[in-house]
Amino acid sequence: MARPAMVPGTIRVEGRRLRFAISANAVSPPPGDPGAEPLWAVNIHGFFAGGEMYWRESDILATRLGWRVVNPSLPGFAGSQPLPWNRLSVRALAESVRVLLDHIGADRAVLLGHSMGGAVAVAFADSFPERTLGIIYRDGAATPRWRDRRGLLPAALAPLIPDLAGPIDLVLSAVLDTPDLLLGKFHHTVAGLLPDVRRNIGSLGRTAPVAGLLMTLDLRDEVRRLGAYGAIPILAEWGCFDRISHSWTADEFSHHASVPVHWVPGGHSWMLARPRSQADLLCTLEWGRRFVTDAERRDRCLAAGRPARHHQLTD
Repeated sequence: MARPAMVPGTIRVEGRRLRFAISANAVSPPPGDPGAEPLWAVNIHGFFAGGEMYWRESDILATRLGWRVVNPSLPGFAGSQPLPWNRLSVRALAESVRVLLDHIGADRAVLLGHSMGGAVAVAFADSFPERTLGIIYRDGAATPRWRDRRGLLPAALAPLIPDLAGPIDLVLSAVLDTPDLLLGKFHHTVAGLLPDVRRNIGSLGRTAPVAGLLMTLDLRDEVRRLGAYGAIPILAEWGCFDRISHSWTADEFSHHASVPVHWVPGGHSWMLARPRSQADLLCTLEWGRRFVTDAERRDRCLAAGRPARHHQLTD
């Protein structure tokens, strides 16, 4: 099967430009089920990123799973115009995803959320549970312990510059995550990252307010509700060497969502360094295949107007 292209587009939301791209496989059914409609999926990017960075990954997901994948560039990032500062919130970012789904005619979707995108996915699912087929939560920032900075550097700097010790360690962690991105196909990786990086550098004033939002974000109540609700499959994945959203953040999310964490090779942005990884996890590992099955069954249940809790997910 030929790999579908990602087709870019733009919509206006209350007069503001929102950029996105969508996989061009409208008539491609899921592999092994030629009579089924493709599932929709939304690939939600992290901070200081944009939808274009994840195009290669979404191409591969569309090819391997038959999903129709849409990559938004959230307001304030990668050429999408920002929300007014007095209306900026994680739920407002999630609302932009809802508007985009309405625009493309998608009733329900799987949400893949990386880092900040994980928080947006949680907010979307909490606001629109009947439009959420499942959450793939990847090194996310929905819970506050990702801001806890531990180790030798924060400990050494805290007595000298207590207010800057944490931010310095966070910046250093982001720098140390970069070599992982440059492994493998260097040219393709850099070519995929640079356009959105350039757009974000050119509009730092748009992304800075979102950084402030992330430093105060706490969606533990929303995560607990989703875990207790039990109807939406949640797949938590974490890079083994993530220094930005550390292992204790994974433990915190696992505790509140009541789901296990699945550890994968790589750092915070493992899916950008190895775009095939997510499709491999979903297609070859038992827990990945189970998530896909649960999402597909949930879609059928919701389409038929039937209850869709996990223990009721039967054909």
